[in-house]
Amino acid sequence: MTQASTFPRTAAATAAALLLAGCAATSGTPDPRDPWEGMNRSIYAFNDTVDRAVLKPVATAYQRVTPRPVRSCAANFFGNLRDVWYSANSFLQGQVPDGINMVGRVLMNTTVGGLGCFDVATDAGVPSIPRNFGSTLGVWGLPSGPYLVLPLLGPSTVRDTAGVAVDSVGNVLFDMDNIRVRNSLLGFRVVSDRERLLETGDLVDDIALDPYSFVRDAYLQRRQALINQSLGKDALPDYNLPDYDDPADTAPAATPARP
Repeated sequence: MTQASTFPRTAAATAAALLLAGCAATSGTPDPRDPWEGMNRSIYAFNDTVDRAVLKPVATAYQRVTPRPVRSCAANFFGNLRDVWYSANSFLQGQVPDGINMVGRVLMNTTVGGLGCFDVATDAGVPSIPRNFGSTLGVWGLPSGPYLVLPLLGPSTVRDTAGVAVDSVGNVLFDMDNIRVRNSLLGFRVVSDRERLLETGDLVDDIALDPYSFVRDAYLQRRQALINQSLGKDALPDYNLPDYDDPADTAPAATPARP
């Protein structure tokens, strides 16, 4: 996932909107990928309510009072932590050169980039490749199963939900012994992630006739594209669809996203 300082969020969101706008309207025909749509829509509505009441206002205030360089540093720092797990999953998916590059990326950003504050690796031509355990299961041949919206965590599938527990093990923040510092960093990451999605979320609200369908279609298309890339077909070299990776790591649950 390229980080906030380098990823063209507005351009990516616009490209995704143009690509998926035709899928935004509901036809009245049940989507076979979403057999639990009634339940999922209810959870989506709950997530959206929480987001609009809590997450979005906090993220908006954070954006207004925090200078852009500081916000960029925070986003890059948390992105660097995610890259550690992305590196592991690159190896698990058999993408050894990518795994080696990702390890180098983490080392470069941690040292030269000041503990990840600056995304110098992307500038050097080593982009982040978002791979979590859900996509690893997909590369291993496990079907995605039905689409599923998780309370507070957002878009997922049965397969990706199974990968969430393993992804939590790969979250280096959970290894911290100081509970107060750990929880503070986790909360700060939620706010930082949500701030990066403000423009994209507003764009979806403006363009999508049915935001639920838009989010679902974008999530499923991007997840499959990332798996296909690891399998060497239908590559997605720029990762320019909205980022819904790691539902446990991303916020808000109801509005789309990086990488």
